[in-house]
Amino acid sequence: MDVLIAIDGPSGAGKGTVARTIAAHLHFKHVDTGAMYRAVAWRARQLGVDLADAAAVAEVAERAVFGLSAHIEIDGHDVTAAIRTTEMDAAAATVARHAEVRRVLVGRQRAIGQQGGVVMEGRDIGTVVFPEADVKVYLDASTEERARRRAMDPAHAAGQAGAMPDHVVQIAQALEARDLSDRTRTASPLTLAADAVYIDTTGMPIHAVVSQVMDLIRPRLLP
Repeated sequence: MDVLIAIDGPSGAGKGTVARTIAAHLHFKHVDTGAMYRAVAWRARQLGVDLADAAAVAEVAERAVFGLSAHIEIDGHDVTAAIRTTEMDAAAATVARHAEVRRVLVGRQRAIGQQGGVVMEGRDIGTVVFPEADVKVYLDASTEERARRRAMDPAHAAGQAGAMPDHVVQIAQALEARDLSDRTRTASPLTLAADAVYIDTTGMPIHAVVSQVMDLIRPRLLP
């Protein structure tokens, strides 16, 4: 099936959970493009590359061999857990601002999605990577809500049950800094595509968000 679904939005809005759930339901491939930037940042640091050196980081991205299944791999290294830290949040934001790096990874992402049957999540899928996507969704939520979710998310090193309020405040501040970086960068800034459906997930259970997105997808699945 050649349907391509683009899900964009800031960190903590629910992109990952919604995209994975829908991909599993439809038996589509799930692609987390944010993980690609994180993985490149991790690999560049491991190789001693200055993250501010756009050309050098782009070379790392060009040569990278990715594994984008349940586990995130780059050049044979399983970085699933390593890329989900506050430190890597900042590193990925730096890498994502480089137009050279985005050019390389957008090319990779287009190659993956061109056959369809893909749910691709990120920050520029519906605007840059696949502006012709069959379904475009932009998920959002209040900063406070996103911080609470991130604090409780076991996929992130910061995630822990019963996170203290001050810890949530720190996460909220980090999310706001990442939002500012993503929305003000010159290359592919985070923005709402004109034809995307905006969904505010604040206070919404995940099943309700999935249901709403599936209602948008179903008409596209008809022969």
